[in-house]
Amino acid sequence: MRLIVMGVAGSGKTTLGVATAQELDAIFIDADDLHPEDNISHMSSGKPLTDEMRWPWLDACGAALRDHDRIVLGCSALRRSYRDHLRTFAPDARLVYPRVTEDMIRERFKRRTGHFMPERLINSQFRTLEPPTIDENPILAPATLPVQRAAKLVASIVLAK
Repeated sequence: MRLIVMGVAGSGKTTLGVATAQELDAIFIDADDLHPEDNISHMSSGKPLTDEMRWPWLDACGAALRDHDRIVLGCSALRRSYRDHLRTFAPDARLVYPRVTEDMIRERFKRRTGHFMPERLINSQFRTLEPPTIDENPILAPATLPVQRAAKLVASIVLAK
């Protein structure tokens, strides 16, 4: 059981991911913790990552998926090509997509503290985002649901297989 909670910064990947991992008795790994320091410095200075910077990080994310049988990975995976790359490490990985609007993210960023991603990168996140398509079989988690309820919904879908 491998899940990737994907989406733009501030969409709730970590919050939903941790709660879902608890529901499923799985480990949670935050892909932000797998970024090399250069990537974090780059984003902290308000610059979006280039694909050249992303691929080694995505390799580390893919290795985490491959190396754990029961894992929930919180990872932006904004483009289809990034998700396809992650699935080369773990073909059985399933996407969880908390659907949010740009206005919701802007409101969340006003309350967010202690994260390296500055608010000025929100636009680039949404420009990069390629929402998952039906052939990717994503689990859609409405961001308006309370976190525990969304986690239970995701877990029930995963366990219904």
